[in-house]
Amino acid sequence: MDSLPAIPPARLAAHACIRSIEAGLPSTGAASHSPLLQILQTVHRIEHDPAVAGNLWVINDRADSASEVVSPWGIWFRQQAPSRERPLIYLTQSPSSARVSMLAEQIGHRGIVFNDLESAASRWPKGAHPWLPLWLSANAQCRPYDPASAAEAQAILLAALDELYVQGRHCFYYMTLHDQPPAADEPAHDDCSDAFLGMYPLQPTSAARPQVRLLGAGAMLREVRAAAVLLDTHWGIASQLWSCPSYTRLARDSDDAARWNRLHPEAAPRKSYLQYCLMSASTPVIAVTGYAQHIADQLAPHVTAPFTALGADSLAPGNCLDRRWITFSALQALAGQGLFDTQALPAAQAWLGLGE
Repeated sequence: MDSLPAIPPARLAAHACIRSIEAGLPSTGAASHSPLLQILQTVHRIEHDPAVAGNLWVINDRADSASEVVSPWGIWFRQQAPSRERPLIYLTQSPSSARVSMLAEQIGHRGIVFNDLESAASRWPKGAHPWLPLWLSANAQCRPYDPASAAEAQAILLAALDELYVQGRHCFYYMTLHDQPPAADEPAHDDCSDAFLGMYPLQPTSAARPQVRLLGAGAMLREVRAAAVLLDTHWGIASQLWSCPSYTRLARDSDDAARWNRLHPEAAPRKSYLQYCLMSASTPVIAVTGYAQHIADQLAPHVTAPFTALGADSLAPGNCLDRRWITFSALQALAGQGLFDTQALPAAQAWLGLGE
């Protein structure tokens, strides 16, 4: 009788890592952790789990790392011997595209990279040189994410282990991690399983009042939540909230669907995940990112509703993107549809304390 083919060691190791993470979920206290703290604790736990038995490569070049820096030189040989591959996690604090590009070359564009830029002092938005988000969004081998919560970061890690080492996809995952724990009054959202697809809903909304859809990524999601409260409390406007850990993944999936539809005009058109989430409703969409505006603006060609992208460079010098500007942008979008009195905009702007 023919024997079954051997299961690759990387797949076995990935399964062991996934089981270890899932076994620790109930006791991790993720609801009170920042994405950075959650990932550091999770990586430490699976790295020292006897079930993983050393079949995990962890490289840590962070400045405040107390552990020994592990060189990736041995990983280069896996091109000649793929059976040597193991799941790879790279912890770094790299602000520039040049450094991240070099890092990606070192690991052969395979693995999971965690970059905790936002925990370091910087004059750049989110601690990243302006070219870095451009490089991430333009690199087809990269799956870039900006998780808002510890639960999101862990859900994306699980999906990355599965896609890379169980399914065998040839790419690398990149996550920027912030170190802000959730606010005391911030509602927990346990089901983040769709975070790796690029977006998922945080709460339902009422259709009986004027509405706006607010999308936020990373640490900026807190300001988006606060803007929804302002809109509801002061103007009676209901908001539909979405967390969007990866505008880039959403845009790429939408590009792929549009390309397939152009090449197959006789077939039933494919819908992207973004279209599935937002449908064809005319409800205005405000997409917010802590990076430059162009990251969120990647969705513009694929959204049929009135669309506004807001980023760190969206405002005049001296203005900081926060809940007030998100709120005012939502009011402007609603006014454009006749759902808010245009003449009331100056008063709203003054009440919010916003300049020109």
